[in-house]
Amino acid sequence: MKKIYIIPAIIILVTAVCTSCKKLLEVTPQSQITDQVYFKNETDFEPYVVGTYTSIRSFANSVLYGTERSEELINGTNSRLSTAWSQILSPTVGAINYNGQYKAIGNVNLLLSKIEPFNFSNPAIKNKLKAEALCQRAYTYFYLVRIIGNTPLMLQAITDDNVPLLPRSKASDVLKQVFADLDLAISLFPDKNYANKYRFSYGAAQALKAEAKLWSAKVLGGGEGDFNDALKAAEAVESTAVSLLPNFKDVTTTRANAEVIMSAYYYRDETGANYGLNALPFLTAISSATNLDSIAYCLTSVNGQGGYQISKESRALFSALPNDKRIPATFIIERQGNVQKSAWITKLPGTKYVDDRVSDNDVIMWRLADIYLIEAEAYAGLNNTGQAITYLNKVRIRAGINNYDGANDKSTVERAIFDERGRELFFENKRWYDIVRFHYGTTINAYDYVPNLKGKTTPLFWPLSTTVLAANSKLVQTEGY
Repeated sequence: MKKIYIIPAIIILVTAVCTSCKKLLEVTPQSQITDQVYFKNETDFEPYVVGTYTSIRSFANSVLYGTERSEELINGTNSRLSTAWSQILSPTVGAINYNGQYKAIGNVNLLLSKIEPFNFSNPAIKNKLKAEALCQRAYTYFYLVRIIGNTPLMLQAITDDNVPLLPRSKASDVLKQVFADLDLAISLFPDKNYANKYRFSYGAAQALKAEAKLWSAKVLGGGEGDFNDALKAAEAVESTAVSLLPNFKDVTTTRANAEVIMSAYYYRDETGANYGLNALPFLTAISSATNLDSIAYCLTSVNGQGGYQISKESRALFSALPNDKRIPATFIIERQGNVQKSAWITKLPGTKYVDDRVSDNDVIMWRLADIYLIEAEAYAGLNNTGQAITYLNKVRIRAGINNYDGANDKSTVERAIFDERGRELFFENKRWYDIVRFHYGTTINAYDYVPNLKGKTTPLFWPLSTTVLAANSKLVQTEGY
């Protein structure tokens, strides 16, 4: 299967084989029938691995954690912003129940336990499937570390009711496991070529490693060693078959293009849509717009819910750059006569079909421009601002704006990189993580930068829900709640 859309049989399979803890993870241990019968042939492993990508796609598509707490969005015609956006979080309001994440980890743990002793006629296939599973586990643990910090670390397959109750491990220890999984996966991928940009690959593993190393360097204080590791991983990504697209507008609207390292596939009329659905306006809300023909809208709120708009803070990042080629592919100002009204997001415009526009763009997880900015950030962290500016300019040139000509001290260059990420990667589910990372790196103060954090003391990490805490006496609440 070439895409991450899953046929019903595979969905049923994944449900049947989910492994996790009843108390800690709140899911049913995997079926004894599945455990005893399913993994009998080497051909059983491929559909299982494909099926487990449903979880990865779901995490990539959730803007609750990557975007909503940032400064990027404001409410549109139909409010879709949660308590996370308002920064009102508590163990009973907006807290995380990490059931889905540990179901995904349990699936991977089962796969790894079954595939390890199994003889394959082609060892390269076994290595690839094992590498993909390791990447999925690494991605999910990194996802959790960025949300809750210290995270329970479960590595064994759970096949019965004898489930250990696990405390939260230090985030640094969890990331050690993330890097161990990624390093093993990188060694197992048979080559650097992209057989499929909807599944983990050598390049995607390196991209994930680069991003996680930046987090470790800044948020966990890993410093120089992690910055250098991030650069090595990013350089490895550059060695794969990726290149910047000439036109920025094509980046999010052309599937599996040359710039994409990995993305989650979406197609029309499947169950659920990508998060762009919440940003597309619907006709009755904008019917009086003078520039209606220039706005990507849906006929009804079924396909476009008009829940998000771009904030004035994100628009301000472009205000001094009126010739920035990214602006039309980022937002459009609705006009009614000479009056400027709403600012609609155009980053994920979907596809206009005969009957209506549908939000079916792929959700990009990593692309080359992101990697260039990771390299810029790592070089700045190492006080090599000259190289940082070189990578910063790789992104600016494609945008049609001048090379960076500001001061070259570390703090100024880092702020320029932060702002550039805000322009280049707007609405790509990166911004909140960027804010936390640059906050810990002292480039910004999140409590001054994010409008809804001003005057509040809400911790930057999420609380655990009372349901999770009640199920496991070894857990402690996230600090500050």
